This record gives sequence, C-alpha cells and structure tokens, in this order.
Amino acid sequence: MNSINSIYGQESYDSTSCIEHGFAPGTSYTCTNTTLTNISCQTFLIFRSNHQFPTISAISALFGSPPTTLLHLNNINYASDLLSADREVLIPVTCSCSGDVFRTRINYTITEKTTLSDTACGVFEGLVRTITLLEENPNLEDVIKVGFVLNVPLKCACPNKPYKYLVTYPLVSGDSVIKVSTKFDISMNDVLQVNGLTPDTTIYPNSTILIPLYSEPMINLSVPNLQPPTPGFYPTKPIERKVKTAKLKKVYIVVSIIGFGLVLAILIVTGLYVNALNKCKRDIFVIPSMQRSSFTSFSTPRVSSPRSRQSPITRSSPSSCLSPDLLAGIKYSLYNFTIDEIKKVARDFNEDCKVSENAYRGLFDDVQVLVKEIEFSEIRHVIDLYSKINHVNVVKLIGVCYNESSWSYLVLEHPGNGSLRDCLTNSSSLTWHRRTQIAFDVAMGLHYLHYCIVPPYMQTGLGSGNIFVTSKWRAKLTVLSRNTNLVLQIGSSNSEYENFDVLKASEKENILEFGMVLLEILSGKVKTDEKSIGFLGGEGNERGCFDHLRSFIDPNLKDDYPLAEALCLGVLAKACVECDPFHRPSMEDVLKVLARMV
Repeated sequence: MNSINSIYGQESYDSTSCIEHGFAPGTSYTCTNTTLTNISCQTFLIFRSNHQFPTISAISALFGSPPTTLLHLNNINYASDLLSADREVLIPVTCSCSGDVFRTRINYTITEKTTLSDTACGVFEGLVRTITLLEENPNLEDVIKVGFVLNVPLKCACPNKPYKYLVTYPLVSGDSVIKVSTKFDISMNDVLQVNGLTPDTTIYPNSTILIPLYSEPMINLSVPNLQPPTPGFYPTKPIERKVKTAKLKKVYIVVSIIGFGLVLAILIVTGLYVNALNKCKRDIFVIPSMQRSSFTSFSTPRVSSPRSRQSPITRSSPSSCLSPDLLAGIKYSLYNFTIDEIKKVARDFNEDCKVSENAYRGLFDDVQVLVKEIEFSEIRHVIDLYSKINHVNVVKLIGVCYNESSWSYLVLEHPGNGSLRDCLTNSSSLTWHRRTQIAFDVAMGLHYLHYCIVPPYMQTGLGSGNIFVTSKWRAKLTVLSRNTNLVLQIGSSNSEYENFDVLKASEKENILEFGMVLLEILSGKVKTDEKSIGFLGGEGNERGCFDHLRSFIDPNLKDDYPLAEALCLGVLAKACVECDPFHRPSMEDVLKVLARMV
C-alpha cells in the first residue's frame, strides 16, 4: 500500500488486477499521518445492481442504509422496484481511518457457493480487492460455502479542502475520464489530480478511482460513452500489436457464421421444446383414484397405457396436483417415497420419533429427516411453493409420498440440533453469539419470503417449534402453511389497494410472531409473555432498567453477553410486539439492527 495522505495529498491508483493476491500502491487508500488516525467522514460509494441485489430493498439490507435514504438519494420511487441491470446506486457510508487505511465495513452473507475473487471482482466490482478479503478473513479458502458471513472492508477516503466528498467509483469496461467527469459534472483535471494520474495513464476495469465533489453527489445516468477517452479507460489488457485488415475480415466472417449457426440451433431446439411441452400437456393424465395403501411421488408422473386402464381417464386440469405446468416448474427432482419407505424412515411412527403433532424424526440414507403428515389437498400448494424457494435459511424439501384418500407425507431435511424450542429447553449450549446468529438467520429467511419471491409468502404461525437449528447453530424456517401465500391479483384500483392492505397486515402479524421468538431467545423460556418486558417502556422503574433486563435474560448465559446488545435486542423485540401494528418495524428495519450484531 502506498503511504499517502488522503487529507493533505494525492491518492494513489491501484493498477493491479482485482484478483491478484498481492498488495500494491492503492490497494487501500491510506492515512499514515499520525494526526489522522481517528479521522472519519460521511461519504459515498457507487454500487451497481446485479442479480443478487436487484432492488433498493436488497441493496439497503446489504449496506445497512435505510431504504428511504437510498430512494431519496437515487431518485427512485419504490424499494421493491427491479432496477435495470448495472444501475449505479449512490450508497452513503461512514469512512474511518483505522490504523493506516481508510475503510468502511459491511458483513456479506454468502447465499450461493462462490469464490473470494468472484465476490470482490464480481459482486463488488473492485470496491474491495481479493487480497484484502483474504487479509480480513484469515484461514478462509478461496471457495466460500453458503452461509458464511464475510467481513468486507470496502475502499473509501476522506477529502481535503476544497472538496466535500471523495466518492469511490468502481470502473467498468467503457468508462472514460470524459464520461465520469460528465456524469458527476466535475472537471477532468480534478479527477486526474486527486487520483495521482496523468493523461497517458492506462486505467482498467474492476479497479476504483475517487470522484472529488464540492457538494452532494448527483449522477447523470444518461451520459453515453464518449470517444476517445482522455486518459484511456481501456479493456483489461491493452492491445499489443495491430492485426492486419485481411485477417480481421476473416475473423469477422468466421464469427458471423458461427453466430448464425448458434442462433439457428437455438431456434430449432426452442421449437422442439415447445412441441414437446405441448405434447406433454396433451398426453399427461391424472392418475385415477388409488387404493388407500397406494403411494407414489410427484417426481415421476405416470401415464396409464391403453392396456392397463381399468377406468376412464380424464385430462389434467389446472387444479390437479399433477398439473404438467406445476411439474415443469419444479427446479429439482423429488425422491419417490413409497408408504413402506416412509414407515421405515419414521420407524412405524413410533412415539419416540414424534417431534410434534403429525411430525416424526427419522433417518434416510443415514441423513436425519423430518416426516410430516399432510392432507392430500395441501400437497399441490407445498410443491408449488418450494418450486419458487431456494434459500439457505429455509428447510429443504427432499421428497413426497401421497394418497388421495389418506394421509400424505412430506420428507424434509431435519437440521442436526432440532427445533429452536428444543435448543431453548436445554439452552446451556446457546451462547450469546449463537442466539444473535439464529435471530439474524430467521430474519434473513423471513426477508427472503417477504420480498424475494412472487407472490410474497407470509409465514404465519411462526414460532420456535417450526424454526430448526443446524449442527453449526444456523437457523432454518419451515414453510408449509397454505393460507399465508398471498396472491396480489391486479384488478380494479380498489382491489389492488385492498390486496396491498392485506399484505401489509399479514407482514405486521409476521413481525409480531418474530418478536415473540426474540423474547424466547433472550429469556430462554418458551412462549414468553410480552408483558414481561414492560420495563423497557418505563413500567415498574423501582429498579433500574438494566437490573430488570439482567433478571429477564436466560440465566444460562451467566452474564456472558454484551449488555448493550442485550438491551438493543430487547428494545427490538418490544417494538415487534407493539399492540398497534403500524408501530412495528418492517423486516428490513429488523434485519439492519441484527446485521450489526453478527
């Protein structure tokens, strides 16, 4: 890292590749002057929307910035609106000088298997270097598993006069000094001077420059690419030699032929697929009513042959549990369980295996699973719902066994530590960190169900009994209730408002249930009464608030917890269980509070 003074001198540009595992000047913007070690400032960075963070709501949860602030700052109307690909979003951050570098830190929970370089150079587009992630997350391999919480120190800097802000801007292919300066309505010379650049310096994508501003930033998103750039913002590798015109023409011809062939092949495959799908819709039939002991799986729809038909066969209808459209929508194959396999897994439904009403613990292929009895009429809904869900904090559906005239069964993953209620009953292993992590995981799962699937799913009936804890003390939700899947049908303006009101009311009910779970996590007691935290509202002040709080918290913690965090969690729980639903926070607000604890 280059020893530069970001308050009284120029910054240094880092020209090395984002994925390289070595430090270079400008890897982080440094503040080596001893008088600046406690300096911090309010500034901004640019984040581009992507497939993981396509809305202001998702970006707000990532950076811990209030959605209303981001909406106002970026002139966007609604937090749930899908942003255009790579839409530049201004993010307000607090930049601090820690040691000898300026950084702003966030926690990033990995939701799909990835690598450090993909995270640094893909998700964050060079706002952090791969080497920096390795330094801040020691003993971490390059491949990161789902659920890991990554410490991400993003690049930032505080300005010197006369500038008010230094905005950290991640460069992409096609950027130029002209484009960037026009976009922010600033002088090109200011950009060059602040970043220590000269007009002939080559600058690459997946690196950052600082944008010096005299006032609040505003981005002109309609600025086109202007050529030629001065200095050049070139592709990742500069062209080393010219290619002869004749050879270039040959390349163009070959590429055109290959491209045409690929397009033609795609059209043919698409046509064949459509024909096959239409034929499937014409030929797949509903299985006739089976005997009480006859079970099969949704993963293998069966078509009766003319020789084997014993009774008339009707075409599949939209209400059929074996609708071809439904089966086509399932993104994974469910295991085909028979009733004999179900009995073997659940040990003939022995009482010792009973977890709760109509739910049994069992083993399948040496993996602990949960066998759940369910009415036949509910199965279509469950399959349809799980075809939309893929989240680390939601219990996975492994297989199905059904019967029209008797109990049907779902086979779900059963995390190693059982339900949260079981863990609370014997809470000696529930450290404070594990409790806050579980609360955060539950909030992450609920936020996903509320905002990231269509239509939204509101998990009514949430409680410690249907929250499960893995062997690594991470939480997972079960989602089985049918009446909570709210479909917003667009009709008249009045019906649209009514559906929105129903959705908001269900969300606030969900927040109430989550607040009750927080109270159980704090106290270690199942079904804790919300009146027991009245002291947080000023009731019963004979003793101090902290004395009341200590007596409320699970004694198994033995004072081994940060009192300030405990108070914060208690206040959050109290806000969630407020009698007036409109006084309860949103799941976004809840997530921002919990993200700072984990």
